[in-house]
Amino acid sequence: MAQVAPGQYVFDFSGGRLCLDFVNTIGGPRTRPTERLTSYQDLIAWGRQGGVLREADARHLTRVAAERPRPAAAALAEAIALREALYRIFSSLIEGVSVSETDLEALNAALSRALRHLRVVPRGRGYEWSWAPGEEALDQMLWPVVRSAGELLVSHDVVNVRRCASEDCDWLFMDTSRNHSRRWCDMRSCGNRAKVRRYYARKRASG
Repeated sequence: MAQVAPGQYVFDFSGGRLCLDFVNTIGGPRTRPTERLTSYQDLIAWGRQGGVLREADARHLTRVAAERPRPAAAALAEAIALREALYRIFSSLIEGVSVSETDLEALNAALSRALRHLRVVPRGRGYEWSWAPGEEALDQMLWPVVRSAGELLVSHDVVNVRRCASEDCDWLFMDTSRNHSRRWCDMRSCGNRAKVRRYYARKRASG
């Protein structure tokens, strides 16, 4: 992960897929959310910490956003709308209900915008995927996100997407446990809090 600037929020990247990490840029349950993308600079910070923006790109976008505050605000709003559409799409799959056509259309529109920047470039003796220079594109950190979401949705792995079982968390993650029984986004946080609640509930019941 990239070095975090002093006072900057440290984003979590334990979802197992970039698109799920992006969905998890909100804290708490969706009914009482804590927004972590409160400014365009937060969006840049997420991209930088997640490795989808190079340092030079982050600095350049910071300058562009300062010069074009309204388009930067629009890019942030677009990012949040995309995040919520992805959350609803994967939540629908988890719950076994039909995905909203509106949300799927939103993803496909984002894919159409993003994939036109995808290129095949030489690397060593072979080739690799790369993104064309974004220059003034304020939404370029979203391109890998929508590609990740599309690839996950059409893969067999999509059946392993889970939502945290904690009543205080709605984060999504890939369940890679051997018997696919993982319930918490992170055993060290939500899992431990659930264990503590169960312990005190048993103690009250026995006392």
